[in-house]
Amino acid sequence: MTERVEIPEYEQEFELAGGEQLVTGPEFWFLHLYMWQGEPRATAESFGADTADADALYERLFDEDAPWPVFRVPFGGGHAAVVAYRNFPEDNGIDYFVHHPEWGRVGHLGQMDGHDTGPGLSWRELITVADDVEAGMPGLTDPAERFLLLLPVLGDMDMPADASRIVAERLTRCGVPEAQALGIAGRVLDNPFWDAPGWEVRDSSPVPVCTGSSSPRFMMPLAQGITAEQTRSLADALAGRA
Repeated sequence: MTERVEIPEYEQEFELAGGEQLVTGPEFWFLHLYMWQGEPRATAESFGADTADADALYERLFDEDAPWPVFRVPFGGGHAAVVAYRNFPEDNGIDYFVHHPEWGRVGHLGQMDGHDTGPGLSWRELITVADDVEAGMPGLTDPAERFLLLLPVLGDMDMPADASRIVAERLTRCGVPEAQALGIAGRVLDNPFWDAPGWEVRDSSPVPVCTGSSSPRFMMPLAQGITAEQTRSLADALAGRA
C-alpha cells in the first residue's frame, strides 16, 4: 500500500504519497534528470533504461488522477529535503523544498515547470544533505539516490575540479552504464536553466544566500519566518554540523 504523506504547509488540497518505491533504476534517473531539457541530449538507452518502462514510469509520475508522488531526503536535525511531482491538470512540474515538522512552513529550493527557479543548493550543501542520512525518518537512504534526486537544483560557481567524476560515480551506483556515466554527468552539470552563482553568509542569518537572481534564496535566507533557533539548526544541518 502506498504511504500517504502529510505536509500541511504544501498544497493542502491535494493528496501526497511517498514515491520512493518508484526510484527503481535508470528509467527514473533518465526522466528526473532530462525531462525538462526539451529534446533530450541523451537517449534512454544511454542511461541503461528501457524506453517502454520509462514511458510507463512517466505516466505514473504525472498521473493527474493519482496522489502526487513525493520523494523525501531526511537529513540532520530532523530536516527533510522534499521533491514533489506536482500534477495540477494541464500544469505539472517538480517542486523542491526543505521542511521541518516544527516550522509551520516550507523553505523553497526551486521548481522545474517551464517557469524554472533555482538554484537552491550549493555544491557543499548538496554533498552534505545527500550523505547525512537521518536514521528513523521516512525517505531515501541511499546517498547516491539522494544526491541525484537533488542534483537538478544545484548551482555553484565554486565547483570542485572532479565534480563530473563524483556525479558519474553516483550515476553508476544507480544503474547508469559506466561507459556513459561521465558524459552524462558533464551534461547534467552544464545546467541550461540558470548561471552558476556564488553563495555567501551575511550578518542577518547563518544560512547562506545565493547571488543568482533566479534563485528562491537570492539574497534572502531559506525558510524565512522561522525562529532564530530553528535558523541556526538549519544552518548547522546544511553545513554538516547537526
